Formats: sequence, structure tokens, C-alpha cells
Amino acid sequence: MDVQVVREFVASRFEAFVSELQQMVDVDCGSYTRAGVNAIADLCEARMRTHGWTVDRRPHRAETDRDQLGDLVIGTLEGSGGPNVLLVGHMDTVFDEGTVARRPFRIEGDLARGPGVSDMKGGLLAGFHAVEALQQVGFDAFGRITYVCNPDEEIGSPFSGPVIRELAPSYDAAFVLEGARANGDIVSARKGVIDFTIEFRGRAAHAGVEPEKGASAVLAAARATIALQALNDRWPGVTVNVGVVRGGTRTNVVAERCRLQVDLRSPEEATLEEAESEIARLSNDHGVEDVSVRVEGNGWHRPMEKGPGAARLAGLATALASELGFELRDVATGGASDANTTSAAGTPTIDGLGPVGGDDHAPAEWLDLTSVVPRVTLLAGLISRV
Repeated sequence: MDVQVVREFVASRFEAFVSELQQMVDVDCGSYTRAGVNAIADLCEARMRTHGWTVDRRPHRAETDRDQLGDLVIGTLEGSGGPNVLLVGHMDTVFDEGTVARRPFRIEGDLARGPGVSDMKGGLLAGFHAVEALQQVGFDAFGRITYVCNPDEEIGSPFSGPVIRELAPSYDAAFVLEGARANGDIVSARKGVIDFTIEFRGRAAHAGVEPEKGASAVLAAARATIALQALNDRWPGVTVNVGVVRGGTRTNVVAERCRLQVDLRSPEEATLEEAESEIARLSNDHGVEDVSVRVEGNGWHRPMEKGPGAARLAGLATALASELGFELRDVATGGASDANTTSAAGTPTIDGLGPVGGDDHAPAEWLDLTSVVPRVTLLAGLISRV
């Protein structure tokens, strides 16, 4: 398939892309803003049905309204035969309701701005434009393309993650459509992430009259914090951050309780497991008598390691970019995404295939509009050459 022909069609749809991007960005759709996420889900579902996808829309079921998330949308397009390709993009952002009113979509020169413009409304939309370009040129040499539109990626994909994990092994390649790095790089490896909550429970006492009767949970947590932070030098690429400390009630009371919230990241499964065990050991080895410890780990994502399959896809992307007249590199990053899930399931995966953007999760978030046509064309080319 001639990618230059695809590029011409993508370029002819550029103004439509920008208009549709504005429509998506100007919706408050933080992960817990169910109505807003479902408004984006409506747009995705309608677009899929218009272009011949079979749609499976799954509502989230929660015990309380406060915990209710948006719907998961899964579209499948059948081809004439060939490899199966999985696309993943998320519909939620990190921003609260009212953000759009304060800073709606706007264009400043070659940059589009607004909440979620890069993370990841641009990538979500790029998936549709890429597949529609392939349809336009008559390419159907694939088994099936499945597009998962995720409602909860920004909170670790608790609803959609198990579904993605179940789907992934049936696909020959997974393309995750997070925005490209600010310098244009795509992502071939990501660190795994485990969040820990560590509870220390001691014994309260009057700090002035009879402190000897107390057992300070704050002291135990402080000693553990020092030991945990020292793990940063233990294994290559492994980071440990004690990000939140909460403990005690008053200055004149020996603290009965203290809680640490800890972020662990590792580029490899082996060192992630080693560090996980060491965090549990050090938390209990605080040396304060009569203080007990409870360690709970919430494994958001396993590491996305660059195996042979991912290396092949990255090489294919680099070659396609050269055909399209720009240089492309693949890199590793410390942040996690749904690419960790597809990779851990054994599916060759690359990420960062949306348009170029930056300052994600911040008021200055931007998307480079000049990158839209080449990046959508790159994605279409990758799907066609798997």
C-alpha cells in the first residue's frame, strides 16, 4: 500500500480533524465525570457504526453512584484476512468538571490547547482517522481491527484493564494511541507501577506525662521512609517514592497511627518483584517496639519490556516515518499506560502513536497540529504492514 496516497486522504480531512478535536476537548470528562466520559463514548460509538464497525458497549457497574465510571466501547472491523490489530485509546482525562469553562479548546499558531488535547483526545481521534483512511483506499488485508475506547485509563484502568488483558492475546500487534513525546518519540518500553499503602499502628500515650507507655507509629514510619527512599540506588531504573505521610493527632500525644503511600516503578518484571519484597521487609524492620505494620500493594501495571516483537514494530514505524519524510525514534519512559497491559499479555506493543503533544495533565497542555497528518498516516501505515 502506498502511504503517500493515504497521506493525501488524511491531509484532505485535516480541517475535519481539528473540528472534531474541538468537539471532544470541549467536554469535561475526568475519570469520575461519568456523563462527560459517556458523551465521548457516544461520539466513538456513533463513528464506529457509521463506518461499519460492530460495537460492544459495556456499562460499568459500581456499588455507589460516586464510584460509577463511564462505559467501555469496543469496536471491531472485519477484514478479508490477515493479521489482527488491537488499537487502544482512552476517553477520560485528569481534569475536574468546570475545567472546559475556564480554558476551552483554542488554537495558538500551530498548537491546539485545552484539557486532554494531547492526553489523549488527539490520539483517540487519530485512531478513527487512520482506519477511515485505510477504508477510503480500499485496504482490507487484515483479519480484524479492534478499537478499545477506555473510560478509566487515568485512574489505572480498573474497569477496562481486565477486558484489555483478556482481548490482547488474540492480536498480532497492539498500538496504543497516547500522544507522542514532545520531541516526537514513540514509546517501546514503560515501567511497571505498584502503589503501596503502608499502615503503622502503635500505642497512644501522653507525650509529656508518660511517653514511655506509648509506641510511636510516626517514628516507625519515619525510619521506614528513610529505608524505602534508599532503595532508589539498588536496581537500575527502579524508583521508590514515599509521596504521602499521614500520622498522629496532636503534638502532646504519642502517635498511635501513621500511613505511608509509596510509588514503586521498575522497567523489568524481575526487579519489580525484588523491590516489592524489599518494601515489605523494610516496612516491618523499623525497630520500634510494639508497632505493627500492614502493607498493601496495588499493582496498576506490569512492566512493558521491549521484546523482539516490540522491537520489530518500532523498526517498522521508523522505516515508515522515513518514507513519510521525518525521523522517528523509540524510547523507554517511566509512565505507565494500557500498553503495559497488552505487552504483559504477550502482544507485541508500541505506544505514543498519537500526534505530538506535551505538558499533559497541566494547564499548558498542547498538541502540535502540524504533526496530525504525518502521525495519522504513520498509524495507518503500521496497521497495513503488520
